[in-house]
Amino acid sequence: MRLLLDTHALIWWMSGEAGLSRPAQAAIRDGGNTVFVSAVSAYEIALKHGMGRLPQAAPLAERFEDEVEIEGFAILPITAREASQAGRMDNAHRDPFDRLLIAQGLLNELTLVSNERLFDSFGGARIW
Repeated sequence: MRLLLDTHALIWWMSGEAGLSRPAQAAIRDGGNTVFVSAVSAYEIALKHGMGRLPQAAPLAERFEDEVEIEGFAILPITAREASQAGRMDNAHRDPFDRLLIAQGLLNELTLVSNERLFDSFGGARIW
C-alpha cells in the first residue's frame, strides 16, 4: 500500500503521541508499505509552530527533511496539477492544507492516514 500521512498523523508518529489508531500505526510500520509525507505538511508545521502552536513538532519545524528521511518516509512535492485540483474542490472542506493532501491522495492513488472523516466525502482511500 502507498500511504500519505496527514500532518497530524506525521506529528503524532514522530512525537510518539498516543493519538494514532492501531491500524494507522500498523500500516506505517509495515515495511511493505511506502509512506509519503507531503511538502504541504512541511509548510503547515513550520507556519503553525512559528505561531506558537505545535510545540511538540519543533524537530519537524526545524529539520523537516532530515527528520522525515530518518524515518524512511518519502517527501511528496506539490505539483501544479495537485494545486489546481485542490482549488477546484467542493468548499465543504475549507482547510487549504487538507485540500492539498486530499488532491495528492486522489491524483497519486495514495491512501490517506488521517482521522478526518470529512476526507471520505471526496472519494479517496483513508485508513484510521
